[in-house]
Amino acid sequence: MKILGYRDADYESFVKRLNRRALPTHDVRDLVADIIAEVAGQGDKALVAYAKRFDNVELNAKKLFITPEELADVKVAPSTKKAVAASLKNIIAFAKGGLRKDWSMINAEGARVGERFQPFDRVGVYVPGGKAPLVSTALMTAGFAKAAGVPEIIAATPCGPDGKVNPELLYALKAAGVTEILKIGGAQAIAALALGTKTVKPVDRLFGPGNRFVVEAKRQLFGAVSIDLLPGPSEVLIISDKTGNPDYIAADLLAQAEHGGDSVIGFITDSKALIGKVVKAVEKQLLTLNRAKYIKEVLKQGTFILNVRNMAEAVEISNAFASEHVSLICADEKKWLPQIRTAGAIYLGNNSPVAVGDFLAGPSHTLPTGGSGRSFSGLRADQFQRRTSIVKLDKKSVRKSLEVVQEFARIEGLDAHGRSTAIRVE
Repeated sequence: MKILGYRDADYESFVKRLNRRALPTHDVRDLVADIIAEVAGQGDKALVAYAKRFDNVELNAKKLFITPEELADVKVAPSTKKAVAASLKNIIAFAKGGLRKDWSMINAEGARVGERFQPFDRVGVYVPGGKAPLVSTALMTAGFAKAAGVPEIIAATPCGPDGKVNPELLYALKAAGVTEILKIGGAQAIAALALGTKTVKPVDRLFGPGNRFVVEAKRQLFGAVSIDLLPGPSEVLIISDKTGNPDYIAADLLAQAEHGGDSVIGFITDSKALIGKVVKAVEKQLLTLNRAKYIKEVLKQGTFILNVRNMAEAVEISNAFASEHVSLICADEKKWLPQIRTAGAIYLGNNSPVAVGDFLAGPSHTLPTGGSGRSFSGLRADQFQRRTSIVKLDKKSVRKSLEVVQEFARIEGLDAHGRSTAIRVE
């Protein structure tokens, strides 16, 4: 862990580097561009080749999807069914609260204007593979699509070398309303969902988190398809004054480090004494964890602890860093909470573990990372709705609109626009 205090010589330069921009490196950008071009040109053949190259699995065009028979035969423990049902219940309830409803009004000229909200016809949700089956991610993407009433939900997740997908993940996808499951991962899966192949029907919008290659594929394909946000490797930033419980803080740091890979973990406090207690708690708890190997890598490469001058400085750094998750633990919560503006999700107080948000609370854990929280919000139910504006005029409202329309038409040199309005009242 990198530990710095505000009196250290390199403190200011390190803090300045925390003001991130979610931009790809040249090698990631170029590799993803090549993958997209291959999928665009060769379709299913490219998907099969990349499955062999990256996932060491032999597939063909007929084996790219989980079959209905495979899905019907999925068996999981009763405890898994109970956990999935509990999480999905909260997700659906939260998502429905965020759905937009049709509305209309009469404008100043008497025209009726409004908006209509309908679910997208077909969406794609990406569920990362790797070291663990992300059952919760399946629920917190597809579950929102289900709540919005999307009729076709295709999930993409990499299969293992045996060509199979984890049964608990399959069960969760089925429970969340997924209608197709593509056994392909990575940038190639994003390309297939966006562009389509002979076997894969393209989607209207893409959702879900992934590694830097998946995120870059979504970025490059924006325009060919719409996307939700740029959710990459997991992040947490814990801000605490002296009231923070060191054991709880250590547990939250270790929980996020458990994701491994490119995860970023931060702890900021104005209490130097608390830093020492947290470091000791991290070292003690680490000895008891199954994934200590991956956690140690993240603690070494992707973890920082800062002793700041005061809470105002901590909040300023947080807004520059724009973390996926922010835990705020302080005596004056009402003062500091409104000042945190760029977090994907905020967890308040000593008794709000991020893990509950990851698995159960209701809001989606698909959140902006890499500094993109300045521009993006976390995944929401209304992102699964297509918004259409509606305008209806009668003769009276056309007549009242004519003078202004004709003036804009004159300014912009678009006389046909003015004429198309005038002709209705002449």
